[in-house]
Amino acid sequence: MTTKALAPDVSTWPAEHPQLIGSHCGDCSATTWPQQSRCPRCSGPHMSEQLLPRRGTLVAWTTQGFVPKQPYAGNETAKTFKPFAFGLIQLGDVVRVEARLTENDPAKLVPGMELELTFVPFYTDEDGTDIVTWAFAPV
Repeated sequence: MTTKALAPDVSTWPAEHPQLIGSHCGDCSATTWPQQSRCPRCSGPHMSEQLLPRRGTLVAWTTQGFVPKQPYAGNETAKTFKPFAFGLIQLGDVVRVEARLTENDPAKLVPGMELELTFVPFYTDEDGTDIVTWAFAPV
């Protein structure tokens, strides 16, 4: 069975310890995720690739309780959809990223809790390829 990433250009998956790939501005030191060709802070063109920390802390979150509207890539229906949490994660003092969380019980999510990057099954495409996506799991 074949497996591939939903967005192969945003991470180093399938590396043993995958990282998200961001950009660092050589002019103002801003860091972005995902990669960008120009800096959103100073508009400078001197952006270089930066591998982001695998671990971070949970800042805020919400739960997606229904099938998202298009262009959502999953193939769930209203009957098969399982709610998931989506959070804002602070990766060290580098950057904040939005990502899916592996824990969706709000009672188990606490501001400041430590999380680590992982990849989880997302859907199976029409060719039978398993598609995985990035997510953060409690440590």
